[in-house]
Amino acid sequence: MKKWIVASLIWVLFLSCNSRKFAKVVINAHILTVEVADTDKKRRKGLMGRSFLEQDAGMLFVFETPQIVSFWMKNTSIPLSIAFINEDYEIIQIEDMLPYDVVNIHKSKTNVRYALEVNQGWFDKNNIKIGDKIKIIWQ
Repeated sequence: MKKWIVASLIWVLFLSCNSRKFAKVVINAHILTVEVADTDKKRRKGLMGRSFLEQDAGMLFVFETPQIVSFWMKNTSIPLSIAFINEDYEIIQIEDMLPYDVVNIHKSKTNVRYALEVNQGWFDKNNIKIGDKIKIIWQ
């Protein structure tokens, strides 16, 4: 019993010290729980080194100003899809990305304020298309 209490306290301390931010992204009534990458350090790291991503989870990259952005899959083992989203919260581009691919650079065609990475095929599976709008619920 004491070991369980100690383990629980350690877990609570870990979570309270964790600097990860989360939000909900709603697209056509589909809800994703996303980790927010809103600093240069978090955006550079992205989902590198992770081996799993929950079904309705992802990472939302937030940029201070609208800009052309580029992504690659260095040290990323999860097949992903990425949506580039403008400052009006409209999806303007969707691309699939292959694990560990450092040759192909996935670049937004126009200025964007957000990029959303999810498991590959999630957009297709949920009938999410270019032109759809997202809503971000900050937590």
